[in-house]
Amino acid sequence: MIVYARNPVREALRGKRRVQRVFATERAAHDVWLGDVEARIVDEFEIKERCGSPDHQGICAEVEAYPYAEADSLLEPEDALVIALDEVQDPHNLGAACRVAESAGCSGVVLPERRSAEVTPAVCKASAGAVEHLGVARVRNLANWLRAAKEREAWVYGAEADAEVPYHRPDYRGRVVLVLGSEGRGLRPRVAAVCDELIRLPSRGRIGSLNVSTAAAALVYGILHFRRSLDRAP
Repeated sequence: MIVYARNPVREALRGKRRVQRVFATERAAHDVWLGDVEARIVDEFEIKERCGSPDHQGICAEVEAYPYAEADSLLEPEDALVIALDEVQDPHNLGAACRVAESAGCSGVVLPERRSAEVTPAVCKASAGAVEHLGVARVRNLANWLRAAKEREAWVYGAEADAEVPYHRPDYRGRVVLVLGSEGRGLRPRVAAVCDELIRLPSRGRIGSLNVSTAAAALVYGILHFRRSLDRAP
């Protein structure tokens, strides 16, 4: 796999997979810490040819295939917070959601194996390299995995724009899986039916809904705020 742009390459060098070779312009090689990896100095045209994108910022790297996590391992912490994405196909939305998850300290992200974006170079770029430090798992059947998560005492909350329950009402202690749906369709009925509750963010403007990564950020940080308020309680 080729990852490109400065943050994705930098985080790949700091992350869990082996970086085989780095290609960079002279300026990018000087600006990005490369550790023990020596960059091959090339021009921008060659970098664009290798990564297939003009958004390379003068650097790209050959790395090992992305090492997906085991989905069940994401629920090991007693306070695990996991984001599950139901058939989110846009790589930019997946990357942005992974960036939110990693920044907020989530245990990881779960994706269905079919009809879903996977971790590609575009996702690495959109995540600003966050996928290199985040557990991302793929499961054959998302609804079945959510049922199994509930058997491990996880609470499953699905985000729906027209849900009856405001997002601030549930008790988010313990293991929590937050499920967000695809662009346009939302949650599939089978997935929504598995959720313990469907929750909604307030909408006071004229736009009917947020995109999936923005909704993920609002909900995840709302959950963190709830948990922090419990820590402060006498």
